[in-house]
Amino acid sequence: MTTLAPTLYQRAFPRNSNLVRDLTLVLLGSWLVALLAQIKFALPFSPVPVTAQTFGVLLIGAALGSKRGVAAVLAYLAQGAAGAPFFAGGVSGLSVFSGATAGYLLGFVGAAYVVGLLAERGMERRFKTSLAPFFVGTLIIYACGVLWLTVLFGGDALKALQVGLLPFLVGDAFKLIAAAVALPAAWKALR
Repeated sequence: MTTLAPTLYQRAFPRNSNLVRDLTLVLLGSWLVALLAQIKFALPFSPVPVTAQTFGVLLIGAALGSKRGVAAVLAYLAQGAAGAPFFAGGVSGLSVFSGATAGYLLGFVGAAYVVGLLAERGMERRFKTSLAPFFVGTLIIYACGVLWLTVLFGGDALKALQVGLLPFLVGDAFKLIAAAVALPAAWKALR
């Protein structure tokens, strides 16, 4: 799906990009995800809270591209693991990577990469086409999260789906649309 015309991503990040600018954008992206992780609603029947951080992961993947998007997510995870109160509800530390949300957090890396890669290929140009990368990114996050919950629940995939996927479908549909709507503003800010 590549074209000869430069994509928005290529215009925002030319090949001779400035390292300081790139590092700044990566840190800002990581902090955006951390900020959105603080928007948290606990579900009484699920060990996984509803957060806005998936919106941030999808948006930074599309806005920063595959490499910078992954770098921003890895920076977010590293800062949270090192003790910054970056995870959902201000939680921090390495213990998060053995808890119920560990699969989702690791899925953020793959989602940022794939969404970024699709954006680099021009799928971010229109509202309709930007929904596809966000949908794929969300599927990656769900797959990693539900797989990890299945392990935690001793192989009970049905329970993992009931508490780690089904309650989140409607909210994540809104996050997909919100990310597609917010993307032009993100591109404008990057220029």
